[in-house]
Amino acid sequence: MGKSVLKIRFVRLNDFGCHLLIRVKINEKPATLLIDTGASNTVFDKARIETLMGVSRFKANRRKSTGLGTNSMESHEVSLASFELGTLVLLDYYTIALDLSHVNHSYKKMKIKPIDGVLGSDLLSRFHAVVDYKQKTLTLEFPVATIVAKKPARRKRPVLS
Repeated sequence: MGKSVLKIRFVRLNDFGCHLLIRVKINEKPATLLIDTGASNTVFDKARIETLMGVSRFKANRRKSTGLGTNSMESHEVSLASFELGTLVLLDYYTIALDLSHVNHSYKKMKIKPIDGVLGSDLLSRFHAVVDYKQKTLTLEFPVATIVAKKPARRKRPVLS
């Protein structure tokens, strides 16, 4: 079993609690994700992904996304060449990009740096995530032979650790 341990940064939200952020890499570029156990899926901010990937056109997803205060948010399909969560590396990772500008706008008002996406329960449950509040770490476990493509694909690549 492989194990990836990421440091969590706790960000205070005025007097209303905190958000948990982790640093990851998207296509070998640093990025910040919000850990959200209540989010069904891991998603990325469309504008931030455009910058990280150097592209501005994505395939529109036919289904509208729900949550984040709406049930009709336009979503886009994205395939990341690599998505690194510490030592866990997902290749050709299929995911969704949404407009998360309202989240980043709120963060800006609180003088918090913007996020690039949300780490949701799809990956948190798949990799048996453990959030250790005392140690301020997120631990992900994975079998070395895990298949990384989230969407059925013609070819499959293993997780590299």
